[in-house]
Amino acid sequence: MIRRRALPVAQWGALAVAGLAVAALAAALSGCGTAGAPAFDASPVSTAATMAARASGTASPTGAGPGGLAGGTTTHLVVPDVIASVAGGLTPADLAEIKKIAGVRAVLAIDGARITVNGVRLTVLAAPAATLRPWTPPTTAANAKAWSAFQAGRLVTTSQAASAARLAAGGTYPVAAAVAARITDGGTALLGVSGVDGVVSQAEGRKLGLVRNVAVLVNAPADDPVTLTGQVQAALGAGARVVRLVSAETATTLPVDRSPGTGRPASYLGLFQESAARYCPGLSWTVLAAIGQIESADGQNMGPSTAGALGPMQFLPSTWAVWGIDGFGDAGRPDIMNPFDAVPSAARLLCADGASDSGGLRQAIFGYNHANWYVNEVLTLAAEYAREY
Repeated sequence: MIRRRALPVAQWGALAVAGLAVAALAAALSGCGTAGAPAFDASPVSTAATMAARASGTASPTGAGPGGLAGGTTTHLVVPDVIASVAGGLTPADLAEIKKIAGVRAVLAIDGARITVNGVRLTVLAAPAATLRPWTPPTTAANAKAWSAFQAGRLVTTSQAASAARLAAGGTYPVAAAVAARITDGGTALLGVSGVDGVVSQAEGRKLGLVRNVAVLVNAPADDPVTLTGQVQAALGAGARVVRLVSAETATTLPVDRSPGTGRPASYLGLFQESAARYCPGLSWTVLAAIGQIESADGQNMGPSTAGALGPMQFLPSTWAVWGIDGFGDAGRPDIMNPFDAVPSAARLLCADGASDSGGLRQAIFGYNHANWYVNEVLTLAAEYAREY
């Protein structure tokens, strides 16, 4: 066992991955009176168990994006492929070794601890909003109200944790962590992991004395997940615990809606759903949603890219000249910057490359952006949208 430094709040107990992202960390911080390194259940599982938060309205984004569309996610999402932890926390040298691994595109170190809020033990994580938000489920990443509360230093919890600890939004409650304090509840959001009860800003976490760099999330979509797990293990040593969070193979079976709605969509979600149904029957709307998110964060980064691509779906002007259309009954010249034209045009291009059939989906996505990592990231994120919506 490698022990870097003593934990200020809880000792390491048994770990079990019950959800994507940081589920393993939650159990690590639960503490069962042992000082040994954690043991992981290495089976890959889903990030979001239900969309109850969406049904209740707690995960609804606010405001309208480009083109008057509501519900865009204002940050580029990152899919965690691996989580790793070291007893006592990861050092800067540990993180540097992980970043050296070929194919690693993003790394996020997380603070965390098992603390008591209003008399109930909760597992709470901490990181800066700008770095944590992209790693959360799509519905939570789009929840502007939750992130406003988070940045104000409030505790954002799952609905289950709020119920267990008898928390109400806006209320102030006693906290027992490395220090005794009080914290204001910032409401609930879908965190997408089993065992993680809440999140606070890094600044708030430091005040509470949470364990620094208790775990790290790694994104490397170009790598084989099994190989990546071994590489991270080698980088951190035998005392580390590393868990693969995604399946070894990305799924191409995704939900398909063959009944387009009528009228003009009012949200990005509706635009993706109706564009797939209307302009490429057989294509899952989740693929369009994933591409739109990865390419421009739903219209937040309209380009030009370094290659000269423009608009919410990042078309090259030369490609747009061939595939661009007026969508949803618009009249006039197709506009590369208009999501009502760009998303249907993307559906049309994907359809021509075989995306209406699951057997041709990978090749069609590769045709959109010639990179295997891109295909894997699109399909993994599409599966996230399918689970949450």
